[in-house]
Amino acid sequence: MTELRGRVQALDRLRGLVVVLMALDHANYFVAQAHSTGEYWGGSLPVYPTVWAFLTRLVTHLAAPGFFFLMGVGMALFSQKRSREGWSKTEIRRHFLLRGALLILLQLLVVNQAWGLFSGGGGLTVYIGVLTALGGAMIVSAWLLDFRPAILLVLAVIPIIATELLTPSFDQWGHAFHPLLRLLLIPGGTQAFWVNYPLLPWLGVTLFGLAFGGWLIQADKKAFHRALWIGVGALLVFVLLRLGNGFGNIRSRTAGGWTAFLNLVKYPPSLTFLLLTMGVNLIVLRLFYLSEESSRTSWDPLLVFGGSPLFFYTIHLFLYAGIGRLFAPRGISLSIMVLYWLLGLALLYPACLGFRVWKGRQNSRSFIRLF
Repeated sequence: MTELRGRVQALDRLRGLVVVLMALDHANYFVAQAHSTGEYWGGSLPVYPTVWAFLTRLVTHLAAPGFFFLMGVGMALFSQKRSREGWSKTEIRRHFLLRGALLILLQLLVVNQAWGLFSGGGGLTVYIGVLTALGGAMIVSAWLLDFRPAILLVLAVIPIIATELLTPSFDQWGHAFHPLLRLLLIPGGTQAFWVNYPLLPWLGVTLFGLAFGGWLIQADKKAFHRALWIGVGALLVFVLLRLGNGFGNIRSRTAGGWTAFLNLVKYPPSLTFLLLTMGVNLIVLRLFYLSEESSRTSWDPLLVFGGSPLFFYTIHLFLYAGIGRLFAPRGISLSIMVLYWLLGLALLYPACLGFRVWKGRQNSRSFIRLF
């Protein structure tokens, strides 16, 4: 049994990387206004005017699976650490239930206001975004903390495969599915109630993270080595399923070369989407682990952003929405958007650094620790 001391820098760096890529995606949406219409199970798949527009979207796909996976890992490590500090299982579970509820409330009461700011108040009435799914997945996973990694892996596979089998055919796009069914499985909806992140498939990614956290606790070096081979294996299976163009894709790929090959269904995440993105995330995680010994500065931007992801997420939306309204109300080119993206990161860095230091000084039971 490994006793992990302090924060695992490789995890924070990966979290920081997906945070930065997420910011690129939202700068693309708010500032360039060149974001795709979404890779849904139905409707038209997005068409990109240039290769650079496609690659800008493709690289940001790493963010959502990375968040759910790392949340699961973090839950396992947090549980182990607090248990050593004398917390009871009930206290640990209550912490996750409260934090899950906080994520949902932040989505509905705060974060959705950023989307409304950009749309001038004419946006969706109720939007179920990534924080809602993260909160829901945390609440469910809080009851599974004591399960062994092998069992968690089985539980992770079930909702992911169920998503493949139960997602409607694309010709049912626009059907009035029950809101509960949308919350659990089928993205889409109406202006009054729209879901992008249903719970079930993303719960599977979270449970995989919980299992990986269990491996880290058992033997951290072995777990990081395993990450590499699982990542490589995931990419190989991705290629096979994509070539097969059947199960695992939710909807068949169209002709169009390598961009069509990589133009995947994200809402809900197809098996190929998760295999590609998690395969890359796991390989990058292994590389970050190998570079840990040679890079231990706490000023590293990836560590700073990775150590305050919820704070970053909440304020970066308002920042880029404000930049978009003030400096690019009609959109701008991707190249100029990248400059605004970097400017936003530069402004967010000292804020996140200060918040990270302040949060670290709080008592372990402080409400601030929920953020």
